[in-house]
Amino acid sequence: MKERGISPIIATVLLVAMIFVIGLIVFLWFSGMTEETITKFGGTNVKLVCDDIQFQSDYSSGTLGIVNIGNVPIFGMRVKVFSDGNYATKNLKDDLSENWPNLGLNQGGAFLDTIEFAGVEKIILIPVLMGTSDEGEKTFVCEERYGYEITIE
Repeated sequence: MKERGISPIIATVLLVAMIFVIGLIVFLWFSGMTEETITKFGGTNVKLVCDDIQFQSDYSSGTLGIVNIGNVPIFGMRVKVFSDGNYATKNLKDDLSENWPNLGLNQGGAFLDTIEFAGVEKIILIPVLMGTSDEGEKTFVCEERYGYEITIE
């Protein structure tokens, strides 16, 4: 009786292919865990700059007003709109108003526009910052805890 097995060349090719696939999986896994750092103000991580944002907002008779009272320029504003137990997230500049300043709200800057929130229970205004990365300028949306909640009556 002759016993036959896999030839050494085929076994070596399969072994190298398996090692290559495992290495690729590990590489993609690790690269997905690291995110690109966006910085502001000469190297400060933009996530830390969100702590320094200070703004006030008010909504009355269909008019939304926002004033930047801090030292951090606010590039944009994300609006989380709650109605009927659900929510939708919109950009203030692109979806709700054409009057948001192109360069955002600098220190002491103000925004005022008529925006109708019919059937809405509340909104949360979440600041968006502009920072720099290796690829150039990028926007960064702060966490919701840095937002400003307004109850719509």
